[in-house]
Formats: sequence, C-alpha cells, structure tokens
Amino acid sequence: MGLTFFIAFLPLAAFLVNGVCGSLFGLKGFKGRSHYFGIASVGFSLLLSLYLLFKVMDEKVISEVWFKWLVSGGLSATFGGYVDSLTAVMLLVVTLVSLLVHIYSVGYMGEDPGYDRFFAYLGLFTFSMLVLVLSPNFLQLFFGWEAVGLSSYLLIGFWFKKKSAADAAVKAFLMNRVGDFLFILGVATVFWVFGSLDFQEVFSKVPQASVKELSLIALLLLGGAIGKSAQFPLHTWLPDAMEGPTPISALIHAATMVAAGVFMVARCSPIYEASSVLTVVGVIGVITAFGAATIGLTQFDIKRVLAYSTLSQLGYMFAALGVGAYVYAMFHLFTHAFFKALLFLGSGSVIHGMGGEQDIRKMGGLFKHMKVTAVTFIIGALALSGIPPLAGFFSKDKIITSAFAEGHVVFWFFLTAGAFLTSLYMGRPYSLSSSERKGSVRRRGRNFTSPLTL
Repeated sequence: MGLTFFIAFLPLAAFLVNGVCGSLFGLKGFKGRSHYFGIASVGFSLLLSLYLLFKVMDEKVISEVWFKWLVSGGLSATFGGYVDSLTAVMLLVVTLVSLLVHIYSVGYMGEDPGYDRFFAYLGLFTFSMLVLVLSPNFLQLFFGWEAVGLSSYLLIGFWFKKKSAADAAVKAFLMNRVGDFLFILGVATVFWVFGSLDFQEVFSKVPQASVKELSLIALLLLGGAIGKSAQFPLHTWLPDAMEGPTPISALIHAATMVAAGVFMVARCSPIYEASSVLTVVGVIGVITAFGAATIGLTQFDIKRVLAYSTLSQLGYMFAALGVGAYVYAMFHLFTHAFFKALLFLGSGSVIHGMGGEQDIRKMGGLFKHMKVTAVTFIIGALALSGIPPLAGFFSKDKIITSAFAEGHVVFWFFLTAGAFLTSLYMGRPYSLSSSERKGSVRRRGRNFTSPLTL
C-alpha cells in the first residue's frame, strides 16, 4: 500500500481509538488522554509527508494503489495516493497545522467534558482532508470532499447544546451542499465527456474536448469550490462557523477545509486553461477579496474579524487562479495557512484570558498581562497585512503583480485596495486590545483569568 496509505489512515486510527475507547465507552484509564493518540498519529503523518516532499522535489511523481474501490460498466476507480509537488505542499500544510492544533487543544479544551470526542473529531477531519489531497481521481476527491463537509459539521457544532453553534453547523452543512450538488454534476460530466475519472487520463484527453464541454465542466466544478472555499455568493456560512471552538477555526477555517476549493481548481488547471471560465474565477475572487475586507472593518468580534480576513485572502487565491498564476495561488495558500492559524490561536489565547469575552471593544491593556500572545499576534497581523520581510508580503505581492502583468488592471486596483484595507481591519483588534484605556482589563480584573499564551 505504501507510505501514502499510512499518512491518511493513521489519523483515522486515532479517530477510531479515541471515539470508541474514550468518547463512546469512556474506558477507565483512557478518558482525558486521547490527545496522546491524536498527536502521535498526526506527528507520524507529518514525518512521512516531509519524506515524500523531499522525494518529489525533482518533479518526481509517486502513485500508489491502496485497493480497488469501484468497477461498474465502463467506470473503474481505485482508492490510492497520488503525490506530486502540488499534493506534497498540501500534505505539509494539513499535517503540520493539524499537529499544532492538536497540541494547542490539550490546554485549550482541557476542562471541556467532550475532550475525548473533540480529539476523535480532529482525527476524522484530518483523515478526510488527507484523502482529499491524495486523490488520484475525481471519485476519491469527491469522497474526501464530502467527508470534510461531514467532519466540519461535527466540529462547528461541537457545543451542540448551544443554539448558535448548532445553527451555524446546519447552515455550513446546507450551504456546502449547494456547492457539492454542482460539484457532483461536474464529476458526472467529466465521466460523460472523457469516459474516465482518473486525473491523468482525463487531463491527457483535454485537447480532444470542445471548449463548450470544458467550460461546462469548469463551471460546475467551480460551483463546488465556491461553496467549500466560501466565495461570493456562498460565503455567509464561514463567519457564522466561528461558533465552534477556536482551535477548530484555526484548523478548518484558516488552513485546510476552505483551501480545498483552491487546491481543486489548481489540480484541474488543464481543464480551466482550455476553457473560457478563468475570468469568471478571477472576478469571483476579486469581489470576495475586496468585499470581505470592507465587511471586516465593521466587525467587533475578534474571531469574526479573522473570519472575514480568511474570506478576503481566499479571494486573493481565486484571483490568482483567475489570471493563471497557479503557483502564486498555492504560495499564498501555504503562507496564509500558518499566519492565519497563528492569529486564530492567538485570539483563542485572548478569549481564554478574558473569560470567554470576544468583543474587542471590551478589551484593553492586555499587553502587560499577555506579552507572548501580544507579540505573536502582531507578527501574524503584520504577515497578513503584507509587511516585509514576512511571508505574506511575498505571496500577496506576487498575486497583485501577476494581475497587473496579465493586463487585468481592474483586478490589480481592487486587490491593491484590499491589501490596504487588510492593514486597517487587522490594526483595530490589536490596538484596541493592547492599548490601556477606560474600561480596560484593570476595571474587570475580577473576570480576568490566567491566559493560555502561545
């Protein structure tokens, strides 16, 4: 079966162990220790992913078949692992961010009665995302796509007794189904046009298909990407999904699940290049990038500010895809995953220290109480704002200059304006929470608990 099998299925094993032994039966001596299995499984997956990354650096491709999944008439599909440079980058993002979230959650969720269930869900989500990015064909891609949607529903609604969390989970699930319906139509159209669902076979036959057929496929697949990556007009579920635990916001809504749409479009670049849909991808990305940035200026919930920031940065990635800058879209996906995860985990530290308070207007004077969090948060904010020499500057600059170089002056204008707005909406939560002012933490000292610093 090979290394790719173990990369994907180690987190699934952690899900089964934690779900059965810890959450379902609550075995004596196991309860409250589920993080050991989660951290170990994802840690090993990360090490194997790093090994594969070095193996494919010279443009080598690794293809493995785990088992035969489906044979029906002319349709044949396998479950397996396909690793090229694109997959290797996503494997690193998913496993590394998941590992950091696992470690962070040991302290953050330590007092939660659903501790073992939480780590079981983390394992299921990580497995789903790894199956998605390792897919060698559209059918396995769709399986991972839907499994990610299911596990995100469980994680967003983790505190299901809280009505707002339950409603947010249902909203995210239903809005993603709209995109997924278009996505499965796209997969069916791929089989109808090419007679296969294998990526390499389909892409090799692209020159033989008509532009109309390719454009129809590209539009239907784009519908799935819009839903999963929360692009306009299917974007409203993402801010509401902040009702889930903060570590989940860092894992799902900053680095992995919402990046699945970007990954899928990049994977299907031969289809999009031969179609007439790329401009549509760019327009949707620019609308989302600029529109979400303007909304972010008006938010007072620290997590919702970051949520609209995620929407905006995903818009930049789609804009890059729309101008054919696939490498820069993935570059920004990679850099954004880490500094946005840092920001979400930093916001969790603030919320934890403020006894659950998320309104930035009720914060103030936190710097002297939470120095580590303050420093790490400003590093993430500067990276997000595109301040050199941090990584966000290089990835965002490449997207903006690519738009200008390709003659998309309107794209360039709104993306540049969006970059300016980014520094404004990220400056608000930092300045309000760090500055000493009336109504600051000293007036609410009795509510202030020891912060969980990064």
